[in-house]
Amino acid sequence: MLNQGHILTAAEMQLAEQALIDKGVSVQELMRLAGQGAAQMIWRIASDLPTLVLCGPGNNGGDGYVIAQWLLEKGVDVCVAAPLEPKTEAAQHAKSLWRGKTVTLADAQPAAQFVDCLFGTGLARAVGDDWFGHFLRLSAGAKRRVAIDLPSGVESDHGICLNDIPGFDMTIALGAFKPSHFLQPARSKMGHLVGIDIGIRADSNLGILPKPRLSGPTSQDHKYSRGLVAIVAGAMHGAAQLTAMAAQKSGAGYVKIFASPGFAAPHPSIVVETVHDDAELQQKLADSPISAIVIGPGLGRDDRAKDLLTAALAANAPLLLDADALTVAGPQFTDLLKSRSAETIATPHAGEFAGLMPGALQYRLDDGHQLAEQSQCNILLKGSDTIIVRPDGKASISALSCPWLSTAGTGDILAGIIASRLATGISGYKAACEGQWLHSRAAHLAGPAFTPEMLIDQLPATLQECL
Repeated sequence: MLNQGHILTAAEMQLAEQALIDKGVSVQELMRLAGQGAAQMIWRIASDLPTLVLCGPGNNGGDGYVIAQWLLEKGVDVCVAAPLEPKTEAAQHAKSLWRGKTVTLADAQPAAQFVDCLFGTGLARAVGDDWFGHFLRLSAGAKRRVAIDLPSGVESDHGICLNDIPGFDMTIALGAFKPSHFLQPARSKMGHLVGIDIGIRADSNLGILPKPRLSGPTSQDHKYSRGLVAIVAGAMHGAAQLTAMAAQKSGAGYVKIFASPGFAAPHPSIVVETVHDDAELQQKLADSPISAIVIGPGLGRDDRAKDLLTAALAANAPLLLDADALTVAGPQFTDLLKSRSAETIATPHAGEFAGLMPGALQYRLDDGHQLAEQSQCNILLKGSDTIIVRPDGKASISALSCPWLSTAGTGDILAGIIASRLATGISGYKAACEGQWLHSRAAHLAGPAFTPEMLIDQLPATLQECL
């Protein structure tokens, strides 16, 4: 199985394969390892299914010939469909070892199991209509669909579907995971994702969000050493209340809400401190031993919201910007952050991100990198494929998604969780990564159709798993 610590782009994968070749490992040997590893995975799950392997003219097709031969030797009823003869030396060698039946795409008939080896990593344009028409016909006639490396029609680096591809039951990554294995919309087409190790060892700036390894408080800790989280409330009180409750149940030692007169504390243990204007807020943020500040949940978008945001940006404490704070900042976001030296995290969803970088979001990962670098701010771009990017280019993708999080209030809870981690003194990037994982895991523990309060109630159990 593959280590998910690193994800390789198509170019990085090519360099990593070349490094093995330079050490004396032949392309044929790499193809054998990849093909036989994938074939074993297919056989263990569906050894009794008649199988059609669709082989393209490149090395992905060569992997297909290896898969087909290995399955044939295990007694599986296998047929290969190929639009062209192999073009690479390694693929030609793999085909020379194939002892079964090969048919053209036009003559191929669907089988119970469809194995897609038409194209893999590096595809840059849509599969032509003729080939893709047969691809759809053959895949539609199968009970089970398996993609090798990537489904044909998927661009490997940005999660883009170049064709309107069908859904697969399983995708088997070869050598290393690629960005599109975890980026939408491609990820939604891949089914169960597994990987085959062929000896690739390479570093990358992109990885899968790991499970945090947390430490509990010691006998020497007190409420301030565990972190004071300050939430700046605005017009909509409920959002700030959820953020405060989440920060408290995520381990913060002390949670305080700065709000206008009349704000009700969500719980007696959460302090509400009244502020009448932005000048008073700025003074209190400077005087209090605050470990992290959150502004945005329920902030509003009026002139008062702008004044409160200005006060929060002037504070020296680490800062998390969410929701309305991002909308208020808008395209001036980068300029507003220029004077900050403390850690800063921004947590936009796609709509808010578009306001920060008008015309962006063609490629979420690339645009996230650009905004993080320009603003020198840690960016957590929310979604079913949440991306977290550090200003120096390091990035993580969350693989622990939960569709039930598409509920009002859950973003406010994420802000509170991240703030509780940020208040411990760790970097903004690490706090965002840990907070995102805890948020997603709590959603899985909460089960289907949960309320924000039910999600918050799962946070202590989620922390316990990481201690």
